[in-house]
Amino acid sequence: MISPSAGTARQGRPLRIALGIASAGRPSILRETIDYLTGLPDQAERLIVCVPVVEDAAGLADRRDVDVIVGSRGLTAQRNRIIQAAAADTDVLIFLDDDFIPAATFLSRMAAVFAAKPDVAIATGEVLADGVLDGGLSMAKALEVLHTAGEGAEHVADVYNAYGCNMAVRLAPVVEHALAFDEQLPLYGWLEDVDFSRSIARHGRSVYVEGARGVHLGVRSGRQPGRRLGYSQVANPVYLIRKGTMSKGRAIAQIGRNILANMSGALLKDRLIDRWGRLNGNLLALSDLLVGRASPSRILEFGTQSPREMPSPSIATKRR
Repeated sequence: MISPSAGTARQGRPLRIALGIASAGRPSILRETIDYLTGLPDQAERLIVCVPVVEDAAGLADRRDVDVIVGSRGLTAQRNRIIQAAAADTDVLIFLDDDFIPAATFLSRMAAVFAAKPDVAIATGEVLADGVLDGGLSMAKALEVLHTAGEGAEHVADVYNAYGCNMAVRLAPVVEHALAFDEQLPLYGWLEDVDFSRSIARHGRSVYVEGARGVHLGVRSGRQPGRRLGYSQVANPVYLIRKGTMSKGRAIAQIGRNILANMSGALLKDRLIDRWGRLNGNLLALSDLLVGRASPSRILEFGTQSPREMPSPSIATKRR
């Protein structure tokens, strides 16, 4: 368990920390991450995994050190099930992607920030390397990056939103104000972290914790069709503008960056990403906007896909 010296809640007791992981269709990756997490010296009180079917849990259901729950498919729905499971006995819930590898001190550093700064509602840590940017990283490479980087000085600064691959949330305002991840953002929930961060930021600070380190493997199971993601890259920011959880300037800038990246990648024949598919999705969403029918849920009409079409988007494309 995390040492009481990591910080104490107002009631005079250590903060209760839980880890939550939503996963689908990647049992071997999930198992590798869980085995790593359960071998760390700092342990959360609970480790909660939510999958759409029990087969995705990689045999974890029989382990006493993991709570496995089954929920509806989709990142936002699965994270909401984790919140429901943790709310009664958890102060801080740390969401990790199933391929995020935290440093050994990640949990204790996050716990210390939440204990020392009761105004912090949500926090995100320092991503030393993001495999989404270059085709994915192995566990061995992640451990090498963490070892080489060593310990970093802790520094806390305000940030617009947390990055979904590692996102620590104080549950008191979530419960008090009935906050939840927006399930109108289906499947991989593009920009769900921005939406949730800005919702909870109305009730406390959103911060970046330099020194709470980790590596995002960004594992791909192959070159995946990009039409759905391309559509989400346009439709979801527009939806968040209307909802009031993303500023118009940020949304328009991000849409523009994504379209330009897809155009450039298509012309340069990017072999890692289906840029033509993403560009097709971008253009379809723009045409839907013109006729007033653009919606995040439209991607559900685009045929079948593998359980997890894409790894979490990179920090470069999502966070700022």
